[in-house]
Amino acid sequence: MIDITHKSTTLRTATAQAVVKVSKQETIDLIKANQIPKGNVFEMAKAAGFLGVKKTPDLLPDCHPLPIEFTGIEYKIDGLEIQILMTVKTIYKTGVEVEAMHGASVVALTMYDMLKPVDKGVEIHYIKLLEKKGGKSSNRPRTKGLTAKIVVCSDTISKGEKEDRAGKAIKARLEGFGMEQIDYTIIPDEPDQIEKLVLQNEASLLIFSGGTGVGPRDKTPDTVESLLETRLLGVEETMRRYGQDRMPFAMLSRSVAGVREGNIVLAVPGSTAGASEAMDAILPGLFHVFHVLKGGRHD
Repeated sequence: MIDITHKSTTLRTATAQAVVKVSKQETIDLIKANQIPKGNVFEMAKAAGFLGVKKTPDLLPDCHPLPIEFTGIEYKIDGLEIQILMTVKTIYKTGVEVEAMHGASVVALTMYDMLKPVDKGVEIHYIKLLEKKGGKSSNRPRTKGLTAKIVVCSDTISKGEKEDRAGKAIKARLEGFGMEQIDYTIIPDEPDQIEKLVLQNEASLLIFSGGTGVGPRDKTPDTVESLLETRLLGVEETMRRYGQDRMPFAMLSRSVAGVREGNIVLAVPGSTAGASEAMDAILPGLFHVFHVLKGGRHD
């Protein structure tokens, strides 16, 4: 199975369809009158569909086991066709489209099995996904026109004694969301240099990496926080919670997020893992802030 540990939990919804076509009107009439010898077709098929959804990861090797929090099945009769609509919901890290299609398939197969004693011409058609919501595909970031500046705060890296990886990891994350204008610089952990960069900043997104711990030279959060007009406490909480789920020492991080002059300023950890996880935690959702700051006109 693919690695989804970096993903965030969100509401995921999928609706799939399957169509069962009978060969004569008498079959439809028997279904409506509940006179099929094997029992109530709709209720039996619905129960089988529930099991089909739950058993999806048992039968498809690459599907992750996940909590199914809702399964809904609807039927629509149109002439000799019975349309099956299967909707599945979860709050998890990956989507439920395969679960919805598998459930719809099981419903259709159950109906086929129940109807074959009275109709030898039953067919199954159009098993397909109709809609999916949640996750990255439903929250496409609007990064057009946005610029970024990444500042690595580190005494050792600025002296050339150590290679920067955290800043490059942040840059890769931003580029992955379509950002092209990204500046990159390295400075020592000096409050006056940090303050100067914040005051002179023109980038839409200014990200400081490093100096967010509790050491004597970790002054980045204190310096940045004093210059912000509005704190984005929810962003800060999200970064810490995400990190805490993966590394117990994340509770020591003093990551900061806020707004200054219509731009976003972040201070995130200087470790490669800490910086990467901070970005994974808040992107692409953070880009919506620019839409809000511009009164809903950002495109």
